Amino acid sequence: MGSIGVIMAFFGLQDFIARHGVERRIYTSGENKSQLDPFRAEDPDDVARFQALSDTIHTAFIDHVKTARQGKLAEDDRLFSGEFWTGTQARELGLIDGIGHIVPTMKDRYGDKVRFAVYGPKKSLFKRFGASLVGQALEAVEDRSLWARLGL
Repeated sequence: MGSIGVIMAFFGLQDFIARHGVERRIYTSGENKSQLDPFRAEDPDDVARFQALSDTIHTAFIDHVKTARQGKLAEDDRLFSGEFWTGTQARELGLIDGIGHIVPTMKDRYGDKVRFAVYGPKKSLFKRFGASLVGQALEAVEDRSLWARLGL
């Protein structure tokens, strides 16, 4: 699923720290350095600045999508509302060209010589020689004992 929208989320913890006797101390250079600080009350000017920033980013992204998908987008007022879409819905709206698995899609597009690199954490030497099997077995035993406590 995907959507076209911009979101900025923050916390307001000023009441929490006051209730627990925590004093906030902050030292900055520049009057706007602590905008939307979660440990002080919300400042309407900060909110207005961030809303304007969010609107600017959203408009730029909409312009980019419209340019990149020129002539393919459906006329739908909800398209850039931040709603999210399944793959089928996105195809119907013109946001994507199709649905498929990356490997066969890339091979169809660029030929069978396409190669894929798998990135991720390297397994330790210990795990390469079967230690992960022991860990999985221990996890299974632990899961069974937890369910057994519930009589399941």
